Amino acid sequence: MPGDHGSKVDISFAGRFTASAIAACFAEICTIPLDTAKVRLQLQKNVVAAATGDAAPALPKYRGLLGTAATIAREEGAAALWKGIVPGLHRQCIYGGLRIGLYEPVKSFYVGQDHVGDVPLSKKIAAGFTTGAIAIAIANPTDLVKVRLQAEGKLAPGVPRRYAGAMDAYAKIARQEGVAALWTGLGPNVARNAIINAAELASYDQVKQTILKLPGFKDDVVTHLFAGLGAGFFAVCVGSPVDVVKSRMMGDSAYKSTLDCFVKTLKNDGPLAFYKGFLPNFARLGSWNVIMFLTLEQVQKLFVRKPTS
Repeated sequence: MPGDHGSKVDISFAGRFTASAIAACFAEICTIPLDTAKVRLQLQKNVVAAATGDAAPALPKYRGLLGTAATIAREEGAAALWKGIVPGLHRQCIYGGLRIGLYEPVKSFYVGQDHVGDVPLSKKIAAGFTTGAIAIAIANPTDLVKVRLQAEGKLAPGVPRRYAGAMDAYAKIARQEGVAALWTGLGPNVARNAIINAAELASYDQVKQTILKLPGFKDDVVTHLFAGLGAGFFAVCVGSPVDVVKSRMMGDSAYKSTLDCFVKTLKNDGPLAFYKGFLPNFARLGSWNVIMFLTLEQVQKLFVRKPTS
């Protein structure tokens, strides 16, 4: 993990939490247009022409990462690519700060205080899984509001928007659907974020540890860049199916449960639907991880506690 290879650094939990939240928020601001495109692609279902006979399927509205971003910008304005940025930052302050800030303490707990040498990969995965699940269980309302705002496309003239903004969305969902509705999709969201967090943090930790053992490499930007890309790739590979189910459940209330969403998606759209938006998801997570980890490595240096003499 950042700063924990080579010589150990002493950073308080408050310091880790703050550094993690800052890094996660900065990465979110830089990459949310890709996330908006990813959500639109995932929520887009296969549309079949109403006519019978040999009618071919209608062309989807959104096609590819750049095409989706261009369509959104053209129809709704460039600012629409940053839809959901406010709850996105709410999410990263809570979720990002907790999942990354808790990773080292939880990892140390799993291996024990007397452990010497490299931490086993299984312990890193367990720590990432644990902190991801805890963090998103707390931050789920921010994720729900973010997806709902991102999912709303161009409306017909005179049709009011469902939500005026993030705070209005929190209030309306709680008032109209009940407070518990803010935790809609909690099951797939916990599964998705626990899996992706384990993949991200454990792979970053492991790749960085491996690179630092190679001749000529040191704890610098190049190492952080490769480790961040590896973290993003592994996270998308293992988390994409759960991510699609999570986005569909949060964006469409027609699904009764996680299993219902999974079965209907498989039946109606086929197995490849679970990797719909894979490239924009990797572009998003790959770039997000690189920016976040590069920023985190630098910011957390400000929170290192100097040893007392």
